[in-house]
Amino acid sequence: MEQIGGVQRYRCTEGPEEGTEIIRVRTGAGLTYEVTPSRGLDIGLTEYGGSPLSWQSGNGGAHPSYYDASGKGWLRTASGGLLMTCGLMQVGLPCEDEGERLGMHGRAHHTPARQVSARSEWQGDEYVMTVSGVIEETSMFGGHLRLTRTITSRMGSNRIGIRDGVENVGFAACPHMMLYHFNFGFPLMSEDARIRIASAGIRPADGQAPVAGFDEWQAPVADYKERVYYHDMAGPYAQAEIDNPVFPAAGGDSVALRAQLVWKTDALPQFVQWKMPGAGVHALGLEPSNCLVEGRARERQRGTLTMLEPGECKEYELDFQVDHYRQEDGESAAWQA
Repeated sequence: MEQIGGVQRYRCTEGPEEGTEIIRVRTGAGLTYEVTPSRGLDIGLTEYGGSPLSWQSGNGGAHPSYYDASGKGWLRTASGGLLMTCGLMQVGLPCEDEGERLGMHGRAHHTPARQVSARSEWQGDEYVMTVSGVIEETSMFGGHLRLTRTITSRMGSNRIGIRDGVENVGFAACPHMMLYHFNFGFPLMSEDARIRIASAGIRPADGQAPVAGFDEWQAPVADYKERVYYHDMAGPYAQAEIDNPVFPAAGGDSVALRAQLVWKTDALPQFVQWKMPGAGVHALGLEPSNCLVEGRARERQRGTLTMLEPGECKEYELDFQVDHYRQEDGESAAWQA
């Protein structure tokens, strides 16, 4: 089966990446992605047919020992990739909350996992590839949250299922903020790409950025100023798509490719869009969350901060998939459903 697809483990041996562990998953249908136990079991480089779907940061995949938790130090070692987890107790801008100084986007993306398992096995007639593990955020005299993550794909299917549970294993109520920072880059994000978000309303996070063009993409611009939008999602499931009618395929041809993200809104009611087609970054962020991105102090001030009681657990479900579509068909069956 390893000729067609499966799971393999690697370890980087030079530069800031030295010591970083990578688990590569190949689905046998074109989708390949890297899970990084050294970085909270986040998902790094993701490709379809050998062409990237994900955006990769110029920081590379630096080992978490280089992480600077103060201020905006997170930006120095954020690796990009398909998924960077922001949380578990802080998301968004640096702030001070009840006497505690909190850096940007929290610690989850830079916390190594324990109890990591990577396996391929037959389940009936399906060959299933699973990566799982546990990430803990703790502090003496502070909170203790435990994230249990399972990432699943099936042979012959270009889909990634993410199932997370975050439990308060401490003895006092604990703040909990969670944001799934999905990142997409070139060549998926070319001038031909279109962004489709099934939202009931949209507003700029700063109250000033123009809303027009939120669903379009462009060539890199050196002085582009990033834009952040908040979307109002409706229904038990939410979804966002990126359509590219000329995604590069093997042999120099192109295919019409659709990348789709679907998630449950009961636990992730907010949705943040980060648009940054700047030179040197050129990334789109699609970010389901249980909060906005203004920091924990602001969330507490608004009265919207999620608190987990001792023993309480929040469950999160997200699915990412890619598939071909015919341009004349317009909407995919998955979108219509």
